[in-house]
Amino acid sequence: MTRRLCLVIPTLDRGGAEKQLCLLAAGLPKDQWDTHVVLLTRDGPRRAMLDAAEIPVTLIGKRFKADPTAYLRLKRYFRQLRPDIVHTWIFAANSYGRAAAHAVGVPTIIGSERCVDLWKTSRHFAIDRYLARRSQAITTNSCGVRDFYAQHGIAAERFRIIPNGIEPQSYPAVSREEACRRLGVDADRRLVFAVGRLWPQKRYRDLIWGGEMLGLMRGDTTLVIIGEGPQRSELMRYRDAVTNSQRVSLAGQRSDVGSLLPHADAFWIGSEYEGQSNSVMEAMQAGLPVVASDIPGNRDLVLDEQTGWIVPLGDAAAFAQTTNTILNDADLAHRMGQAAKQRIATEFTVQNMRDRHQQLYNELSSGNSPSGKSES
Repeated sequence: MTRRLCLVIPTLDRGGAEKQLCLLAAGLPKDQWDTHVVLLTRDGPRRAMLDAAEIPVTLIGKRFKADPTAYLRLKRYFRQLRPDIVHTWIFAANSYGRAAAHAVGVPTIIGSERCVDLWKTSRHFAIDRYLARRSQAITTNSCGVRDFYAQHGIAAERFRIIPNGIEPQSYPAVSREEACRRLGVDADRRLVFAVGRLWPQKRYRDLIWGGEMLGLMRGDTTLVIIGEGPQRSELMRYRDAVTNSQRVSLAGQRSDVGSLLPHADAFWIGSEYEGQSNSVMEAMQAGLPVVASDIPGNRDLVLDEQTGWIVPLGDAAAFAQTTNTILNDADLAHRMGQAAKQRIATEFTVQNMRDRHQQLYNELSSGNSPSGKSES
């Protein structure tokens, strides 16, 4: 029997949750699932993956933070589609999507929390709690996310932890000279990468300062920050105030990160909050030793002194000192990198992520959920 599944998310921007949703939707067997994707706010570059898999995509077009017309359009859409399961991802889609699905009587409603959202206020958590009681389950990729929401009044038993998946990758090989040329860095520099959207959550100021400290220690390193975002101008000014482009380079958004990663000597992530970072997973898959801030999402991926290093949040000196150790011990760096690569290959596959979602969908839509029916 084919069941109709509707996945709802705000956008198809180049974010981690968007990538996981697309990997899930594109790979579910079509003889079992009639999968539809709904975009609450706008389209984005990840749409290409869904189009290639012939997954129908519908744009609702929410225009304002509070947009009752978008809610009404979403209700109308659900009435017409008549999905068996609605699975919403990220706060706006969780809020509008679950409320609309409940209003029209969708049999199975699932939310998804992807991150430790420190930005949320008491009002946001009140909405989360209200809608959690009307959901059969909430998926997340991290026990840290589950524990965070449990502290804010959502039962831990409501959550199902499904780790992110990453596909085996094969990128065009480039020489080190070519990689450095593309980045505008001298080929004799030791490279440390950081990849992600330029916004406050990522705490790039800490990394820039750490890059300056590492440069002072060694004289041969460049921290390369790859990504774009609203903080770019501010971070450029900060970089120019505390260091220089030889020690810290802001390389912008790039489509060739996979070809460049093998030429990095280490990878940094200093985020204040994360679910499971796709950029960290890709670095581990490439065999890079990772130095990561001590937050739940990072601890789920990086096993301290086994597959990388965990350092205190905001401690730029710890990033610099740990990386100096890595660069001074090639055998240690290689062991850590290979252990990280093996961990990703065995524990974080896309097929495992898809299988776990299918098991959850089957369980809930068959009426076997421990939570029973959602509240009315």
